[in-house]
Order: sequence, then C-alpha cells, then structure tokens
Amino acid sequence: MWVIRMFFALLFAALVILIDLPLHLITMLIEKAKPGSCTRFRHGFARAAMKGIWFLAGGKTTIIGLENVPTDRPVLFVANHRSIFDIILAGSLITYPVGFVAKKELASTPLKIIMEEIHCLFLDREDARQGLKTILTAIDYVKEGISMFIFPEGTRCKVEGTFLPFHAGSFKIATKAKVPVIPVTIVGTGDLFEDHYPRLKWVPVAIEFGEPIETADMDRNAQKELPDRVKALMEETYKKNSKLIGLTEQDQE
Repeated sequence: MWVIRMFFALLFAALVILIDLPLHLITMLIEKAKPGSCTRFRHGFARAAMKGIWFLAGGKTTIIGLENVPTDRPVLFVANHRSIFDIILAGSLITYPVGFVAKKELASTPLKIIMEEIHCLFLDREDARQGLKTILTAIDYVKEGISMFIFPEGTRCKVEGTFLPFHAGSFKIATKAKVPVIPVTIVGTGDLFEDHYPRLKWVPVAIEFGEPIETADMDRNAQKELPDRVKALMEETYKKNSKLIGLTEQDQE
C-alpha cells in the first residue's frame, strides 16, 4: 500500500513541476509589466500543490490554533523540525503568502524554481556570512508584507520527542521587522517517513499554531530570552499533543 501512495505522490509532484514551467514563464512576463501582481497566484499554486501531496502521502491530521494566525499582517512562523513533510503540512494550511527558509541543498533540486517564486530562501549553515545575508533578505521580505517560516533548530531532529537547540539568529527576522512570532509545534511527522525510509506510514500527526508573541516593543533582554521562551512553550505543546494523538513514550525514544 505504501508503494502505491509513494508512486502517486511522486507522480503528482512531477506533474506540478511540469505545469509550473509554463506558468513560471507567463507570470514572469506579467511581473515585468506589473511587479508583485502574481504573488498571490504563485503562492496559491504552491499551496494547492502541497495540499495535494499531503492528501496523497500525509497522515491523519489534527490541526489546532489556525485561528491564531493573523491575516492582516506578516509574521514569523517558528517550528520544530522532524521531517521534510513539515514544510508540506504547514504550507498547505497557511492561506496567504509565506516563504520558507530551507537548507541550501534544496536549491539543487527541481523544486528550486517553485520555491524561489514563493520567496523561499536557501540557508548555507556552513557559511556564517551567507547565513547572515539570508536572514537580512528574510527581514526585507517580512517588511514588504511576506510572512516567513523558519526552523530554528537548523536541521531535522532525528529523535522523536526532543528538540535541538534553537539558533537565536532566526528570531532576528521578527525582532528587526517588529512582527509577531507564531510558534508552530508539529508532532508525529518523523514516523510518517524518515524513521523508516523509504516507506510511508499512515500515522496520526498534529500541528498547533500558538498565539502570537509580539516583538515590536521588546527590550534587548526580552529579545535575548525569546528563543528559550519559544522553545519551552513548544516543548510543553509537544507533550500535550503527543498525548492527544496517542504517541507513546516508546514512540518518542
């Protein structure tokens, strides 16, 4: 059964890429005449693609707190990271333009064109100067009205139920642009795919969008404490939602 699911998910992804090639050329010509006019269309197309992939390859999903996401201003989404499906799940749910900060390796895949169209940035974790440039570009995007989504752990955590340290630099996107932070806690996606690669499993998954944490009036001490504050909040949310979807302690080892 998992082979069939994988086949149709990959087929759908390939069709998305093929369809996007002419769309890319058409929207590029329109953008030259009227910059920004195709932003919502491009993001809508990408969101529809992610919805399709999640429908074909994702798990039974519990969605909490989507009403906490402001629709009238940009925000910084901050999430824990266990699976490549984290991006697909979150991206399928956010209904307005949002760019993802992804690892630089994805820039060498056929997904690059689509990702760049929706303001995704590719982070080189080995190059501090390039990393700073990426963060500064993300700040500019947010100031222009595009929300950003980042995984402050910097890479996927391989152990269910644990979080890697949060990189403080990620939060500068919010504090410098003076926008809220939305904690996004994802549970169970590792068991969907990575924990038994290349098999796909139909497993329960939970995603919770926390209440906005305002940064506009934060002093330096509060900004410094922000990464630990968000991490602690997400760890508590993770424990709560693990019980909600029936994730056992053995599953988290």
